[in-house]
This record gives sequence, C-alpha cells and structure tokens, in this order.
Amino acid sequence: MNALTHFAHSRKAWIILFLSGLALEITALFFQHVMKLDPCVMCIYIRLAVIGIMLAGLLGIFGYQFKGLRALATLVWGVSAVWGVKLAYELVDIQTNANPFATCSFLPDFPGWMPLHEWLPWLFLPTGMCTDTPWEIFGVTMAQWMILAFTLYLIAFALFFIPSLMKNRT
Repeated sequence: MNALTHFAHSRKAWIILFLSGLALEITALFFQHVMKLDPCVMCIYIRLAVIGIMLAGLLGIFGYQFKGLRALATLVWGVSAVWGVKLAYELVDIQTNANPFATCSFLPDFPGWMPLHEWLPWLFLPTGMCTDTPWEIFGVTMAQWMILAFTLYLIAFALFFIPSLMKNRT
C-alpha cells in the first residue's frame, strides 16, 4: 500500500490523469470536426465530464504536494467520473430503447451566466440527435465506450487516490 500511496502523491499520477482526459477530448473533436459526426446534447455533457477529469488532473499537477488541493482534485475527479458514467448510461439507454417521449433536448441546459454553447460553439454546440449511433467499433458504440472509460476512471480513483488523501508515509 505504501507504493500505491506514494504514486498517488506523485505529479506523474496527475499527469497521466490529465493526458488521458486530453486524449479523450482530442478524439471527440476528431470525430466531430474531421469525421463529421455531430455530437448530441448528452455527448456535450459527457464532454464536460471529461473536461472535469482534465481539470482534476491540472489541479493535481500543480497542487499534488498540498493535501487540500489534492483533496479538491480528487473530489473533482470523483464527481466528474460518476457524472460521466451516469450520462453515458443514460445515452446508451436513449440509443437502445427507442422511445419518442424519452429524447434529449436540442440545446444544452447551461446556466444563463455561462452559455458555453454560444461562447465556444465548436466545442459545446450540439448538432446531432441522441438517438443516432453513427459510429461503433467491435459492435460497441461511442457511448458504450464512454461507460468503459468512466468506469476505468472510477476504478483508478478507488485504487490510487483514496490512499492519496491519507498522510504520506515516505
């Protein structure tokens, strides 16, 4: 457990977290802007959860030596991962259980003081439908892959960063 706790206290762990989120975000933008796969509103919310993972990584990179910042980064990571897996499950449900009354909206429900879809439409404006499944690999849709990704974030959260809140014993 000491090695795990030591790794959880390292900058390297937070860099890995940030870079994994960045890789997911770059992949999403590739699908959107190069492959022309339009994101739905749920995809945009999932994108925000990935950005939350990246934010947690950045907080950890710069504050890994401070218990308070490490705790905040861990909290952001946990909330983002739980929210992301919940959203991905909801999207899979919408895609697999077609119901004309259970659809998602056309515009994201951002607060009026932070209309991200107006400020950065190339990143946050949904242009697709939640019921569409335009891409899959090995018979697994993009939303199902996101369930896997966020589940892995939750497993890593449990394995590595719950010990990070403990006092460093090195």
